[in-house]
Amino acid sequence: MNEQNATDDSAALQHQVNRAVARLKAAVLGLVFGLVGGIGLFAMTAILLIEAEPGSEAYTGQNLRLLNNYFIGYDVTWGGAVIGFFWGFAAAGFVGWAIGMVYNRIVGIRTR
Repeated sequence: MNEQNATDDSAALQHQVNRAVARLKAAVLGLVFGLVGGIGLFAMTAILLIEAEPGSEAYTGQNLRLLNNYFIGYDVTWGGAVIGFFWGFAAAGFVGWAIGMVYNRIVGIRTR
């Protein structure tokens, strides 16, 4: 009888551990993704501006400048770098949050 109780307790504990470990906090994942995306876009813009030769502003970061089509107000300038941080934070934060939500839904289905 004691072995049966120990087995039931072990199975119940394992089930609780699986449920606790499997869940992600979607908001925290969104925050982390957002910070990485925002800092990344800011850093890419800043590096281009720092490495640019004087008088070559019109040709600096032509590929990165295309993000202006998606991120209103973004440009390869210092002001654009700040705006890019916020847009990068918002876009990547939403992606991180969505990944967390989808992951949690899948885990919820599998642990039923």
